[in-house]
Amino acid sequence: MATEKRSTADDAPPSATRGPQAGRSLSAAEILANASTLADRIRGRDLAARYDELRNLPADIVDEIRDAGIMRMNMPEIWGGPEMKAMEQVEVIETLSRADASVGWCAFIWADSGIYSGYLDDAVAREMYPRLDMATSGWVHPAGTARRVDGGYRMSGRWMFGSGCGHCDWLVAGCTVLETDGTVARDASGRAPWRILYARPEDYQILDTWYTTGLRGTGSNDYRCEDVFVPEERSFSLLDPPRREGPIWARPDHFLRKTVGVPLGIARETIDVCRRMFSDGEERSSGRALRDVPRIRAAVAEAHLSLGAARSYVFDSLGRLWDRLERGETPTDEERADAWLSRTHAFQTSRRVVGLLYDTVGGNAIYTRRSPLDRNLRDIQTACQHILGQTKMLEEAGGLLLGDGGEHSLM
Repeated sequence: MATEKRSTADDAPPSATRGPQAGRSLSAAEILANASTLADRIRGRDLAARYDELRNLPADIVDEIRDAGIMRMNMPEIWGGPEMKAMEQVEVIETLSRADASVGWCAFIWADSGIYSGYLDDAVAREMYPRLDMATSGWVHPAGTARRVDGGYRMSGRWMFGSGCGHCDWLVAGCTVLETDGTVARDASGRAPWRILYARPEDYQILDTWYTTGLRGTGSNDYRCEDVFVPEERSFSLLDPPRREGPIWARPDHFLRKTVGVPLGIARETIDVCRRMFSDGEERSSGRALRDVPRIRAAVAEAHLSLGAARSYVFDSLGRLWDRLERGETPTDEERADAWLSRTHAFQTSRRVVGLLYDTVGGNAIYTRRSPLDRNLRDIQTACQHILGQTKMLEEAGGLLLGDGGEHSLM
């Protein structure tokens, strides 16, 4: 494990430079079209069968995500990036997740590069991201420590959930800041500040920990390092104002807005699969067409209704939030609460939809090679362990609605 090396932009892996899109600008519409084309290709491959072995995405799929321009969704227009609206990004991730949830999950993580770069000095950011289609992975919560030294920090720790870390260009890590004597640093208000530090993947040891219920292709392994030097300019705090202006960087929820595309995509694909299954199938016992069975009709209708309502809430609340941010205004507490509630509601509703249809299909749902229902059930259960799927977010949003207008860390 390296402890002294200062990586440079020229150290980027060769795959970061390949692809037909590398040298030209792409619009939001082109990126969405590319995502749709990629999703069709993914459906033609049995990736799920390889996940138990790889527990990671195949390298060629990563290259296709890069070539499609999906990693650049948050890159600024001044760099030639698309600076895509949050609603457009959700649609891209939803499209990919309908084909494969692990692909959608890694894509939304890697697309954070443009967000994180907005907290860095522009010259430093341009050096670190010389190309638009570069991937950043990592866990930003302060699971490690960063001891202040001359010119930067000495970073040590172990972090979880490094989704896509085996294919990324930069790997970030959240750290509690320590003084030179090892004591916890405090700001003027007495709080212990935490920072996010950048290093190359080779500066860490990536641990083989990703043996999971679902999302097996994301390679969300633990990673650790010991006494790695990180220069000051390659660190930032999400509690500080970003250095870049615009709706993408205007609120601390920026890197979570597109996440909701994953559960929406899983649930929509489940509905589509079951509609095809029920439209063509017959009951074994009676020979009656499945589409004529009342409980099946009711289940499909309930799933379609529930997901449609949840999705509409997401796009409505996110659209209102985005409009407010585009005008340079501060969102109201209700707008902030709606943005969060819609995401949590979408996660939880998607899980109910997948579970309902899995139970409606019955015994045939358990066969992993007959349909994606088993994989979808495992993927949605795993996705809902994300903070956005948790009841805690309802508590936080409820506080806003009841007059607690404080600045919640992610809202």
